[in-house]
Amino acid sequence: MRIDKYLWCIRYFKTRNIATEACKKGHVKINGDTIKPSKLIFNGEKITVRKDQINYVIEVLDIPTSRVGAKLVDLYRKDITPAEEFKKFELLKYSKDYYRKKGTGRPTKKDRRDLDEFQDE
Repeated sequence: MRIDKYLWCIRYFKTRNIATEACKKGHVKINGDTIKPSKLIFNGEKITVRKDQINYVIEVLDIPTSRVGAKLVDLYRKDITPAEEFKKFELLKYSKDYYRKKGTGRPTKKDRRDLDEFQDE
C-alpha cells in the first residue's frame, strides 16, 4: 500500500490529499529516509511523521484494506513516539501564552516602554 494512503487509512491525516502534500514537503520519513507519496510500505517499517510540530514515530503492524474506524487503528500501527516529543510541545504551548494574547492588536506605546524597561534591567 502507498504511504499516503496508509497514513490516511490509519487516520493520521484527514484527507489523502493532505497526506500526499505532507510526503511531498518531507514531513514523512521511512527508516530515516525522506520518501515520495507513492512509496510502498511493508510490515515492520518505522515511519516518522511530523505533524503539529511533533515527530510521531509509528511502527507498521499490518496493512488495512480501507480506512478504519478510530477504535481499530491500534490493530494496524504501534505508536512508539518518545515522551520527550510531547513535553516539547507542552513547553512550546506555554511559551506562546507568554506573549500577547491573540486578538489584542498591536502593542501600545506603554507596552513598548515596559518591554524596553524590562530589557534595560
